[in-house]
Amino acid sequence: MFEDKTYKRCTCKGPMTHKSGPKKGQPVLNDDGTPKIGYLETACPLLKKRDHGSWYYSFELPPGPGGKRDRAKQGGFRTQKEAAAACKEAWDLAQGGIQVKSKETVAEYLRRWLAKRVDLKRSSRKGYEHHIERVFIPALGHLKMRDLRTRHIQDMYEQIWANNMTHQGNREAAQQALAIERAAHKAWRDCTTRPRPPELRQIWNSARSALREAYARPRHITGPGTQRRMNNTLSGALEDALSEKLISENWAKNVVLPKYVRPKPLVWTDERISLWRATGKKPSKVMVWTPEQTGAFLDAIAEHRLYPMFHLMIFRGLRRGEAAGLPWSETNLALGTVHISEQLVAAAYEVWEDTPKSQSAARTIALDSQTRELLKTWQQRQQTEREEWNRQVPKEPWKETGLVFTWQDGRAYHPEYLSQAFNRLIKKLGLPPIRLHDLRHCAATLSLAAGIHMRNIQKLLGHSSYALTADIYTSVLPQFEQAEADAPLALVPRAGKPQEAGAEPDGPEEDAA
Repeated sequence: MFEDKTYKRCTCKGPMTHKSGPKKGQPVLNDDGTPKIGYLETACPLLKKRDHGSWYYSFELPPGPGGKRDRAKQGGFRTQKEAAAACKEAWDLAQGGIQVKSKETVAEYLRRWLAKRVDLKRSSRKGYEHHIERVFIPALGHLKMRDLRTRHIQDMYEQIWANNMTHQGNREAAQQALAIERAAHKAWRDCTTRPRPPELRQIWNSARSALREAYARPRHITGPGTQRRMNNTLSGALEDALSEKLISENWAKNVVLPKYVRPKPLVWTDERISLWRATGKKPSKVMVWTPEQTGAFLDAIAEHRLYPMFHLMIFRGLRRGEAAGLPWSETNLALGTVHISEQLVAAAYEVWEDTPKSQSAARTIALDSQTRELLKTWQQRQQTEREEWNRQVPKEPWKETGLVFTWQDGRAYHPEYLSQAFNRLIKKLGLPPIRLHDLRHCAATLSLAAGIHMRNIQKLLGHSSYALTADIYTSVLPQFEQAEADAPLALVPRAGKPQEAGAEPDGPEEDAA
């Protein structure tokens, strides 16, 4: 049963007395017979004053291993009531098995937790490490695990929201500075007077300096999706802490975060293209080309080195890393299949081989006839490049990576280079922008419009669930939406030809009343 064990003490020093035994109450003497000076603690006569000293609690913990006895103590409380309330809370936690005497901080625990997570993929580990070192530890690391509460985590996210507002302002200022710099540069470049007036150069240099200062300010926005992933990381760590009896609840589960809605693919219709050209803003983060736009892109890059890879991604839905890491050993051109068993993963400048994103991502994909022929031609070209390279550069043999898509010397493509090359191509061609990853969405949308069942599209893309695929690809291409909208009209018999909107009815006009 809980028993209030609170007392008052201070840090005053004075002559010490024996606290127990036959000499209880008598002065404690040094070897030379002088009174020993030390902390008076609970014996200080000034403790009767309200504003002197502070309150502490102490209680006996449940027996440990082997019946070992221990006590929990804590002080620094302003009033006895505060000490008693803290004592009751700590006692309740101790009765539930929580380690109330643990001094492990949030920073120490999170690093220990990450070190033992040997089950994580390398990319996941890097993401967790970023969350822990860059977000959680600066905000929560100083707290002891036993003191962590939901309000501390909520305060962390509220600070992220405040930073987002500041960073958004920095973004807008940077965009304005860029417009001013470009205008100043154009004025200097287009000036026909020779020599150019020096003030034009001065204005341009001033604008460039302002632009550098604007770019130096933080502009990163931590969006709702990122916040959700961060909280999942923290919640997973605290779930393990709960099993270790370091905390009594998973405090990350009760925080309030902005609502996250997964962006759904939108097709680049003529109206959306007009709006984008006028404002420069994409209607959605995830955009999809129409068949006509896709065809224009493929026709324009037919002679490009990466054409076979982009063709494969557009029609068979491979991820960037899956295409970059596709080996010939998993490519069967006789049967017309590729097996996705590995991928190249990039984090900043570092690239490594890894297993597919998930268990369902490891899949066998049937090739369409055009892609199959393209890969046969590419295989012959790669063999020719290998022979020419070894003949021309014998001191640096061709890199035997075993990959399908390589540079002329056999090196693998950096995944980020593929995204950059793709962006440059669509900008040069004047096509509406999509991300390289959006080619997967093009593959899914084209397959859906072609009448392929959603279950087969799920398998093609390597999604973990049917619901995920169906949730993402609820829209189809505009021409097929129109056909679906007109389909019910054929079911309703009509006596005559449907009238145009606003047309006058046939027959004699009625006399006015």
